[in-house]
Amino acid sequence: MINKRLLIKNLLSHNDENSFYDKKQKLSLSSKDGKAKFLKHICALSNSNPENNSYIVIGVEDEENKIIGVDFFDDSKIQNLVNAYLNNPPKIEYENVPFPRLQRHKVIGLVTIHPNNRISSLLKNAWKYKQGTIFYRRGSNSLPVTSAFELRNTNKDIVAAIEKNARNNIELTLNGVFDFINNHKPEYNPQYKVFNEQFVLCWAGKKKLINNKEYFSRVDIELINEQVQLFFSALDDVQISFNKHSFIITEYIFLGLEKQEKHYQLEKTIINFKDNGKHDIVKEFLFVPPKFDGKIIHHIYNNCNAIVKKIENRTALSVTEQEDLLRLPINYLICYFHGFLEVAEQLKKAKKYIKDLPNKTTYISYKEVLRVIRKVKYS
Repeated sequence: MINKRLLIKNLLSHNDENSFYDKKQKLSLSSKDGKAKFLKHICALSNSNPENNSYIVIGVEDEENKIIGVDFFDDSKIQNLVNAYLNNPPKIEYENVPFPRLQRHKVIGLVTIHPNNRISSLLKNAWKYKQGTIFYRRGSNSLPVTSAFELRNTNKDIVAAIEKNARNNIELTLNGVFDFINNHKPEYNPQYKVFNEQFVLCWAGKKKLINNKEYFSRVDIELINEQVQLFFSALDDVQISFNKHSFIITEYIFLGLEKQEKHYQLEKTIINFKDNGKHDIVKEFLFVPPKFDGKIIHHIYNNCNAIVKKIENRTALSVTEQEDLLRLPINYLICYFHGFLEVAEQLKKAKKYIKDLPNKTTYISYKEVLRVIRKVKYS
């Protein structure tokens, strides 16, 4: 098994950006240009590495190689984006890799582009990039092909050597377990479990009882062998179970009109550990959105828009509006489920204001709501 944290360190320490490796401070998949640039790099790295993996490391300042981290990203549908825009799309994986000196909610994103030994090109227009364009890597740049193009294997040996040097061992596994336990407060009950005598999974969460049912909040789950964070929730409640070969997480969201909230199942994640030294992750989307009176929802939507408008105009909010601001993300989410599909853009207009609030709960709720909208959209 490859220790992904060690792999990232090797990439950052020994190689500048090149034809098998790129680094980014962040991804902006919600914007047309950000999505198009990501697809361009995937296409270029795939075409320049027909017989070996290639990588994009996310959360690194470009000039000084400083590790700054990004938010945990759990969009398992990112492969769908690649499939929708590329001919001969490569298989890609997005993994969240924790680093000890980062804040608990920050990770380094690692995109692995697996080789498919076929020429990839744009299936349709993406921002300013035209349908049919083929990209390749020249040094640290992803460039369009201007003449005949053929696949060439130039990086297979060097990438194999880097991956070999990032192989996991007992010392790295034990250090990973101790790091996980030491980095979590006792009230989150950090613990580990071994599956199939080879996979070490650590998890932590704050236990609470709701209507005699056991839930965990602020859940963090890591596969220590690979130093990959499999699940992270800053706000939501989850139920956890496991058996001899699987670890199961059922995620809930607390949703509803004020004083009428209840738990709704969102998604079930099953981590299956196999006897051949591999594992897979299966996700089942469970969410059925609640329905409320249309007149009430329309009133809530107009009220949310009025608050955002005041924020844009830098007009002071009333006491009542300041209280409503705390529920703005959740109220917008309820509106989204009733057909107001532009709420994500409305929310983003208030992002800076929400982020600067002394109470960070609303900003956490803001990020969780955008995550749920993304899940619903792609599911």
